[in-house]
Amino acid sequence: MKNKLFLGILALLLSNLLGSYQTFGQDKLEGRLSFSGAFALYPMAVKWAEEFKKANPDVKIDISAGGAGKGMTDVLNNMVDIGMVSRDINPEEAKKGAFGFAVTKDAVVAVVSAQNPALNEVLAVGLKPDAGNDIWITGKDKTWGQAFNSKSKTPLHIYTRSDACGAAEVWAKYFGKKQEDLLGSGVFGDPGLALAVKKDPIGIGFNNIGYAYDFNTKKQIAGIRVVPIDLNKNGKIDPEEDFYGTMNDLIDAIAKGKYPSPPARDLYFVTNGKPSNKLVIAFLKWVLADGQKFVNETGYINLSGEIVKKGLKSLN
Repeated sequence: MKNKLFLGILALLLSNLLGSYQTFGQDKLEGRLSFSGAFALYPMAVKWAEEFKKANPDVKIDISAGGAGKGMTDVLNNMVDIGMVSRDINPEEAKKGAFGFAVTKDAVVAVVSAQNPALNEVLAVGLKPDAGNDIWITGKDKTWGQAFNSKSKTPLHIYTRSDACGAAEVWAKYFGKKQEDLLGSGVFGDPGLALAVKKDPIGIGFNNIGYAYDFNTKKQIAGIRVVPIDLNKNGKIDPEEDFYGTMNDLIDAIAKGKYPSPPARDLYFVTNGKPSNKLVIAFLKWVLADGQKFVNETGYINLSGEIVKKGLKSLN
């Protein structure tokens, strides 16, 4: 009887040990993930990929930036596992199968060249929302004097994005319009637009904050300056509106709701239909949980606990 009891216990222990071994084997992640899309999400996605691969060295991750429109097209055509999209998913895309997960937040800001002859004045008075509308939408403001309430007759050189992208869509949304309504010389990509403005002393454009600020120093990119928004429209930037000195200052303002939304916005990972691929699900769950601790240090804003819970629930 004792022998039978001993053998039974031994069998149970072996069964549990084998079961644990099999579970470990099943939980080991390997394979390849591919991403395409928004320049806005590219630096964050790269950071997440680096950290995820430290814990899962058998996983390969390919990431390419080409604009939110390309990311959406690529994922819906099954060319990539995950699309990076820096705007809301529209109903037509949802009907085609776009299944989105908010993963972080950032914002779009107006930028000018650091060589702008009226830089101090521009930074002191800021950009009124109505002036932004008359620069990029109606075209009414054609000189720096008209846009920033001075006597300057220097013409404005206006820049926008040439690629279908979330930054332009969200910037236009701030004025109640869509990307195709924006005026200006079209430039491809965030890096391209920042460079165009940097090289043009009388140019004005817009960028995601990850391309307006240096990732390492947290200061504004050399050669360009972020234009503050005159939120109360009183013709000057008051102390409570002046939170653009460093990336961390702006991130804090966005998190506290001081910077308007839009042009602050959620950023999304998108799959074609609800994900069923084990590796995709594991990565998304990791991003919404452990991955959030890398958000602030990379220059982005953490999601609220409610949004995180919603995302995790949709994956279960």
